[in-house]
Amino acid sequence: MAILEAQSLTKRFGPVQAVDGVSLTVGQGEITGLLGPNGAGKSTTLHMLLGLVTPDSGGVTMFGLDLQKHRTEVLSRVNFSASYLGLPGVLHVREVLNSFARLYGLRDPRARVAEVAELLEIGPLLKRRTSDLSSGQHTRVQLGKALLNDPELLILDEPTAALDPDAGERIRNLLVSVARETGTALLITSHNMREVERMCDTIHFLAAGRIVASGSAAELAAHFGVVDLEEVFLKVAREGVPA
Repeated sequence: MAILEAQSLTKRFGPVQAVDGVSLTVGQGEITGLLGPNGAGKSTTLHMLLGLVTPDSGGVTMFGLDLQKHRTEVLSRVNFSASYLGLPGVLHVREVLNSFARLYGLRDPRARVAEVAELLEIGPLLKRRTSDLSSGQHTRVQLGKALLNDPELLILDEPTAALDPDAGERIRNLLVSVARETGTALLITSHNMREVERMCDTIHFLAAGRIVASGSAAELAAHFGVVDLEEVFLKVAREGVPA
């Protein structure tokens, strides 16, 4: 079942065509990657999928509902995490998570915060101010915030940024388990090609605002005549898209 469908999304900022006809689908329990070099249109695409930017043309459907017409209903079933998002530095982690849990309308915010803290192994951080967190700890708290409402669609921008290899592996395993065991659909952007290869069922490669190739990591490598996804990335970034 399709959880997310984007149809021919376009967005221009002045003379710059940031996104040019992007279409993609993410099914229940699927992990989909959206890759591309800086300036390829990834962030603008994510912002349109989250309703933060209105497309010039095209549309977004989630759970069979049009995002523009059913914004509140749709986004209540979605969440987003990015390591670059700020947290209120004067608050403790527990206070931040409790506040978001209440905003999400959870029946027992404290119990859910405790569950998520255990899941992400951030219990020792709950009494710390967010301003005192390391970048890796900040990333895990952001992910905890995004998991609070048990989203049916989870959009992640660089989900393991700033994490050490051990923490990164734990988070990857957790996210795969969430997708497989609960049916949550995941859309991920990342510059960690090994991460994408290990996690994603389908990968869409963006260049100059367009999806230039789609498939599994192995299919993309074969399409571009290289051995792995990192070489796909380098080929597109340095040489452009082959005719």
